[in-house]
Amino acid sequence: MIYRFRILFDNDTEDDIFRDIEIRKTDTLEDLHNAITQSFGFDGAEMASFYVSDDEWNQGQEISLFNMSEGLDPVKLMNETTIESVVNEDHRNLIYVYDFLSMWTFLVELGEVVEEAEGADYPNLMFVHGQIPNEAPIKEFTAESDDLDGFDDEIDVDDYEDLDFDENWN
Repeated sequence: MIYRFRILFDNDTEDDIFRDIEIRKTDTLEDLHNAITQSFGFDGAEMASFYVSDDEWNQGQEISLFNMSEGLDPVKLMNETTIESVVNEDHRNLIYVYDFLSMWTFLVELGEVVEEAEGADYPNLMFVHGQIPNEAPIKEFTAESDDLDGFDDEIDVDDYEDLDFDENWN
């Protein structure tokens, strides 16, 4: 079976920039990562991760290109994770982040599941709409004031007397 994905550049503007890609459901997330980077013109040399997402695009479990955990917590890796193990008709969405310094962010949505076409090569870039800018847009992260209840903006981190630890602990 073939999964048809729409990969939408999350750019917070009115300009839609997306790619439609077909890929075998048995391929890995690393294969999808390579298809995405090539379709948007990236060289693929930067760190990237997929995040499982719900219908409201809330970020869930990370699936990383490389294991950067240094053995602390086990990390799912793209090359060990098939697409069908994280995406299906009930769980259709992934968030893809490329280059953690620039934070190129994409919404990946399963649009359709179809039969494999005889003689077709996969992954297949089906459709291109819009061109990605030369630089990633700057993301503004904001919080509702209710989300900040309990945080004290008046903490002086240089005043060790009011903090609950010994500055000479080692």
